Amino acid sequence: MNYENILVATENNIQTITINRPDKLNALNKKTIDELSNAFSEAEKSSVVKVVIITGSGQKAFVAGADISEFASFSVEQGKALSAEGHKKLFDLVQNLTTPVIAAVNGFALGGGLELAMSCHIRIASDNAKMGLPEVSLGVIPGYGGTQRLAHLVGKGKALEMIMTADMISASDALAWGLVNHVTSQEELLQKCNEIATKILSKSSVAIASAIRSVNANYVDGTNGFNVEIDEFGKCFGTEDFKEGTTAFLEKRKANFPGK
Repeated sequence: MNYENILVATENNIQTITINRPDKLNALNKKTIDELSNAFSEAEKSSVVKVVIITGSGQKAFVAGADISEFASFSVEQGKALSAEGHKKLFDLVQNLTTPVIAAVNGFALGGGLELAMSCHIRIASDNAKMGLPEVSLGVIPGYGGTQRLAHLVGKGKALEMIMTADMISASDALAWGLVNHVTSQEELLQKCNEIATKILSKSSVAIASAIRSVNANYVDGTNGFNVEIDEFGKCFGTEDFKEGTTAFLEKRKANFPGK
């Protein structure tokens, strides 16, 4: 499929999605969200794509927020609909993908950009990255999951400080706070992401999908994550990957997982 605002390339079972609006610092407008939703949905259905890396074009920004001009005149009901649609179409979709998603955060990740990075399973930042949720400066709050995912990742106190002050934090602070997994130079950012993706590729994709569902269950109201883990653990015993993994271990060889 041809896209206007994103670039999609797949090599060695790793798909790289690049938000390609450098003149707008890769801001998320409705068109870009629609295209990202489609690309992620297609990746999830693909038998070829095993890991997705998402990044922004240029050296200045991963995503420097949402396109404010699109919603500056919205009513209360339109604002609610905007948030709900965004959750469903992109941010919850990414979090719940069973295909691992790595965010390569190059430069600014602000507002919806940080919310997108937080919906990914792993975050790697360049050392020039700046992250923040500046929405209260506009008289609004983060509406794409930022108030929830940031608190899960860094704790309630630091999350409220970031949201209430609208301050940006550095990549080193983001690493110390647990907001990102690793920090690299900008030149080494995609290389680091690909290194991690390659490690993931050598493991059971079926087990990884079960692990994602189990971890996510801890953050679903009314769901007992331990029970989900028990169920997913049991299901693994009926897979070809489990048979191959245990057989390879007993035979002292490297497993060749069929992904079934």
